[in-house]
Amino acid sequence: MVVGSVNMDLAVQVEQLPRPGDTVLGERLLTIPGGKGANQAVAAARLGATARMIGRVGRDAFGHELVAGLREDGVDVSGIGFDPGEPSGVALIVVEKGGQNTVTVAPGANARLGADEVARLRAVLRRRDVVVTQLEIPLETVLAVIACAHELGARVVLNAAPSGALTGRPLPDVDVLVVNEREADDLGGPARLGAAKALVVTLGAEGSVLYEGHRETRVDPRRVEAVDATAAGDAFVGALALALARGDSLVDAVRLGNAAGAATATKFGARPSLPTAGDLKRLFGVTA
Repeated sequence: MVVGSVNMDLAVQVEQLPRPGDTVLGERLLTIPGGKGANQAVAAARLGATARMIGRVGRDAFGHELVAGLREDGVDVSGIGFDPGEPSGVALIVVEKGGQNTVTVAPGANARLGADEVARLRAVLRRRDVVVTQLEIPLETVLAVIACAHELGARVVLNAAPSGALTGRPLPDVDVLVVNEREADDLGGPARLGAAKALVVTLGAEGSVLYEGHRETRVDPRRVEAVDATAAGDAFVGALALALARGDSLVDAVRLGNAAGAATATKFGARPSLPTAGDLKRLFGVTA
């Protein structure tokens, strides 16, 4: 169960990311379905999970295209609502040739997720399901999703991205907290983030670190030639959730996440680059 954002990504590739005040010329604009929540649902579904998306889009062309795209990827979209007053969320993405990127998000309908979405989750959630959420939706809704999931006996994976919503606030009680290196620093480092039952810090090309209480496990990366890092973190989270849902250990779940993230970085764009089980087998000999 993924409760989170559904966006349309408007992406352009440039030779070098612009500095403040710069104007740079890029290649042709790509319009690609995205959003952290939707990407994570698709990532899990492409690797074989039964994935349901709970979210909100606008009553506009982007909204209908986003829902249709999720359905085509095998995601259950019965939990997505159409907001009558807000447009669909949009992310503006600039990617340099080396793979680094900047992302600016206009949340639109994603900012209106609330009681209706929590009620949809409660209606379908089963004990031992895995619930995935992020911070591209209101924090109050995220906290309500976590409380609902724990009340009904489900596990929660929180991808604390973007991290600003939690800066200076108590950390939610979740089963697995996933952050990248910068987000970990923003939120006080592993010592503070260790309040979660398990913490995963992703390090890009350097792999990941899993913290369980006082135990620290370094999980090696899968080496690839990176083209675009967009959605690599989402692929990691989707793969991790799939592995946990089928009963894998946390370490094995992180290994699968590393493979999915690395495979994603080999292609341009967010949604198109999310790997299938066949991609992981071909690239790394990994069975999803």
